[in-house]
Formats: sequence, structure tokens, C-alpha cells
Amino acid sequence: MGSVVEKSALIICGDYMEDFEVMVPFQVLQAFGVRVDCVSPTKLPGQKCFTAIHVSLGFEHYSELPGHSFTLNSNFNEVEVGCYDALVIPGGRFTELFSVDDRVLSIVKAFAEAGKPIVTTCHSQLILAAAGLLKGKKCTAFASMKPVIELAGGIWWEQPGITSPFDITACLKDGNILSSIGWPAHAEILKTLFESMGARIHTTKANSVLFLCGDYVEDYEFNVPFRALQALGCKVDAVTPSKKKGETCVTAIHDDEGAQAFSEKRGHNLVITANWSDVSVYDYDCLVVPGGRSPELLVMNDKAVTLVKEFAEKNRVIAGVGQGQWLLAAAGVLKGKRCACGDGMKVMVKIGGGELEESKGFVSDGKLVTAVGWPALPSFISHLSKLLGLSLSFE
Repeated sequence: MGSVVEKSALIICGDYMEDFEVMVPFQVLQAFGVRVDCVSPTKLPGQKCFTAIHVSLGFEHYSELPGHSFTLNSNFNEVEVGCYDALVIPGGRFTELFSVDDRVLSIVKAFAEAGKPIVTTCHSQLILAAAGLLKGKKCTAFASMKPVIELAGGIWWEQPGITSPFDITACLKDGNILSSIGWPAHAEILKTLFESMGARIHTTKANSVLFLCGDYVEDYEFNVPFRALQALGCKVDAVTPSKKKGETCVTAIHDDEGAQAFSEKRGHNLVITANWSDVSVYDYDCLVVPGGRSPELLVMNDKAVTLVKEFAEKNRVIAGVGQGQWLLAAAGVLKGKRCACGDGMKVMVKIGGGELEESKGFVSDGKLVTAVGWPALPSFISHLSKLLGLSLSFE
């Protein structure tokens, strides 16, 4: 969207990579016209990698839960470093295996020699250490990686003031090495990566966006657009009627595992950033309703339905993903509007007066943007950004 020149990025994937740390850059980069190839040294295009959810559940160490399955789209053996502008290495346990894989290290070294941006998060700095790329470099990572970075000749840096995972916001840049503790910092990671790839963000005005959610909101459908809009400079809040600022909602992972309906697993936690009593439609330009099972909860709350109606009455941009159309239908905002939805929402859209666009993953109709579900998020984010007067170009 708005690209002057074509850009491309490579993501090195492996089993039990952190779910967000692969999907967020994969979808957000695509949303702004970047071709993204995802490869793994032991797998072929079309095969899948297992992912992991790293989340704090109150124990001394973070928990690892099963995440979405991630489908590879390119062949590791055909990688030509000269065809790419950036490299992303997600965190996760797969990095331990790949740190002793000479084929992986050769690719990483080639990106470094070419001065191209290399993004590392959480534990993937181990691969930089194995490739001999940390000498004299400032680097951050998950705290257990401090001795690795220092023994590799790097200079350890730690973001001050972190008391919970949700305080993590920093992405450290030293030359072409971009490092972060992990996925909570995705807004700054994406912003820094865009800048390192020669991108310019264009905006007609400052934007504020409100996400309306609740427990068991779909993990990707909340987090991917939330982080993308933050990276573009938007003020973005998450709110739910029954919880206060600083409290958390649990998310749901909906994945195609071959059953008649998507499976559901527990996802990451998300933090509520605003009190319901402080929310005013006049403070926001856009309302986003992600899917999952939270819309089923919200339609039973008159406050939530009324808030959606207020955004519509004030002619604000409204966006819904997946099951989010349930709440939009209940608020009457789909009447006479073309709408994208999956099979599970077709009845709700029809009886809500919407016009189904069955062949499309996303639809934009006036100030309404809808998407079938998380696989359509790149197009959804692209068109939502356009409605908000935001664009990104590479030079």
C-alpha cells in the first residue's frame, strides 16, 4: 500500500517458535506491500510449523502453551539473500536447534555482511551469538539470554522499569541488529523495522482507535491490528465493560485442525488499557471489534451494544473481524452494508440486514470494514489504515 519500490522480507521458522513473533510481522509487513517468505530448513512449502504461546500464568517462569499452526510458503533451499531487504527470526525453542545448523548460520551471516536489518526477539539472539555477530553490539533479549550475549562479546542492555510483560515496549537498534525482549514490544519492533527498510509513514492527522473486547477474544484478531496501528503512530486502547484498566483478558486461538469447526485453545493474555467509565466516542476515530467468543459475551451487555451504536451515529470508522460481526449486527450497523463473514456469521449478517460478499476475505463499504477472520488480516489492516488516512511508502 503506497510503496514506491517493492520490498521483501525473510522469516526463518521452526517448530515451537513464539506464535505472535512470527504471525505479527508476517501479516503486518504484507499489509503494507512487503512480500514475506517463510522458510524452515527441514520443511517444504505448504508444510506447517507448531507454534508456542509464551504467557505468564502466575508461576516463576512463563508458561508455554500450544499455539496456531503456521504454514510455510517458501523453500529454504532456494533462499537467495540478495532477494530480500530484511530478516526476521522469531523467538522460541527452535532457535536452540538452529543455532548449530550451518545452513541457517550461513544465511544469517550473509544478511549481516550485506548490512540488512535482522530482527531478533526473546531467544533468537542465540543465533546471532552462534553466527559471531554480537561482538561489540548492544543487544537486549529475554533476561536469561544476558550471559549468552555477554559471552558472545555483546553489550547487554535492559529496558528499565519493567514490572510485568506488558511494560515491555523497547526495540534496541545497533547498526543492522534489531533486538527486543519479545512480542509485547511489537509496535516499536515494527516501527523500527519499517524505518530500517526505508519506509516513511504518511498521515493526514493523529488517530485514536478503540478495541472493544472481552475474555476469549481471538488472539490474532486482536493483537495483529492492535500492534500494526500502534506502529503507525495511532493511540490505541483496549476496553471491556466488566474490567478496569490494567486488568487482563484471556484470548482464544481458533485454528483449522481438520474438524468441522475450528479448534479452540487458550492464547496470550491482553491488558485492558482504559476504564470503561472514561471512554467517550468523541475521543476516538475508529472502533474495532475482533472476533473469537468475546462478541457473544458483549451482545449480552447493553453498554457494549450502545457504544457501537454511538460510534455509528457519530459517523466513525467501524471495523469487525470474524465473530465481531455478531456485535455489529446486534447494534444495527450492518443494515444495507456489504459485509465479509465466515459461515458461522452468515445468518447474523443476513438477519442484521447486511449484504454478504461471500467470495471476499474482507470488504470495505463506506466507513465499515469487515473481514472473514484472521487469515484476511493483511488486507483488513491495509484498508482500515487507508480509511484512517494512514499510508506507508518505501523509498
